[in-house]
Amino acid sequence: MPTPLPSHAQLRSHPAAIPEAVETSLRLARAGAHLNAFIHLLEERARRQAVEVRDALLRGDDLPLGGWLIAVKDNIAIRGTRLTCASRILDGFESIFTATAIERLERAGAILIGKTNLDEFAMGSSTENSAFGAARHPRCPECVPGGSSGGSAIAVSAGWVHAGLGSDTGGSVRQPAAFCGVVGLKPTYGRVSRYGLVAFGSSLDQISPFTSTCADAQLILREMAGVDERDSSSSPEPVDRDQIHATEVGPRLRVGLAREYFSDALNSEIGARIREVVHQLRERGHTVTEVSLPHTEYAIPVYYILATAEASSNLARFDGVRYGFRHADGGTLLDLYERTRGAGFGPEVRRRIMMGTYVLSEGYYDAYYKKAQRVRRLIVDDFKRAFADVDVVISPTTPTTAFKIGERADDPVAMYLSDVFTVPTNLAGIPAVSVPVGEDSQGLPIGLQIQGPHFAERRILTLGAEIEALGWGAA
Repeated sequence: MPTPLPSHAQLRSHPAAIPEAVETSLRLARAGAHLNAFIHLLEERARRQAVEVRDALLRGDDLPLGGWLIAVKDNIAIRGTRLTCASRILDGFESIFTATAIERLERAGAILIGKTNLDEFAMGSSTENSAFGAARHPRCPECVPGGSSGGSAIAVSAGWVHAGLGSDTGGSVRQPAAFCGVVGLKPTYGRVSRYGLVAFGSSLDQISPFTSTCADAQLILREMAGVDERDSSSSPEPVDRDQIHATEVGPRLRVGLAREYFSDALNSEIGARIREVVHQLRERGHTVTEVSLPHTEYAIPVYYILATAEASSNLARFDGVRYGFRHADGGTLLDLYERTRGAGFGPEVRRRIMMGTYVLSEGYYDAYYKKAQRVRRLIVDDFKRAFADVDVVISPTTPTTAFKIGERADDPVAMYLSDVFTVPTNLAGIPAVSVPVGEDSQGLPIGLQIQGPHFAERRILTLGAEIEALGWGAA
């Protein structure tokens, strides 16, 4: 069995061990290749960074993330490295710049181990829609790890890295975090710069971390967050620099349970576990009340109208002229576009482009896109009313635990419903975290979601750390 990876705290205390820790991380990733978590490892870059970070720490430089080993979803740009988005259409393409979030993590001492597998262009809930093949659950390889950031979730859950980066457009970090038994934080929209993240749904996308604990998520977030002049949607809201400690006791909160999240579609074991945790929180002095988010039932259709509309616009740039793959049989310019996009995009991406083009087309814009925008406002108002009465809203992260590979491949609606509890968060632009709360009777992890008002990341992470202290953390 390969040697386990030292913790980031151990490496920070003993920086001389960082180069060997990088070798261990790479060995672990290679030994787990059957899970298909990484698209490519950044071996030479990681080794070079390891020496630089080691020497800097030994000199006494202040590197808050010195020695942290991190996996990065392959839709986030790193200059001079391949950027695939798990799509054939970006075959051979290398990024010419680095995402702001990555620059900030590296400046803080983080070491990048590799680029991870995902659903093509982050479109999916299982990491099966990848040009590099399906990823597999780290505990149950016949099951999916969730998606679309499944590769980074696997790498953290398996202990190959200390943290992973994904992108959360409709739950693509929280859902795989729940499936794989790790922490997945989706920050407030605008909290982390989207510069360098390949756009799927521009009004929904957010670079988001996977970690083993809520305290680690806070550390990663505080280094990535903050306004960025290269992203006009990034927020100037001050960043909370205080660290969350595992033993920290936060304020007693008014906890809301949204009745719409506990429907017949929810797996009974998950529902029972969430209520068990809530009961423990009530015993610890938190006040628990029921709240209503009445437009939750419209979240999935609204999301798939708005997200596909934005995707059809964002992906128009991939035409065989400017990036990567170009079909060899292109005749006229239109032929080149059609052949390149037909062969370069996978079926799920083509489906979403067609859906998005349809809802934006003349005669249907008012009926679909414009109406979806109005319903989105109603969903935002639901949360505003709820947060007038409670501090956080607790719910299941997913309606089921991890499902079998291929089980939902022919039923896109069933696949889309995997995100039914996470999508409203993105539509409202608020923060949410998924924390592990044990396992079901099959040994598969269960996730609990905590949602809070805009920029309440510290509040939801502190409550998440309290739940971890109850003994519900990752097994």
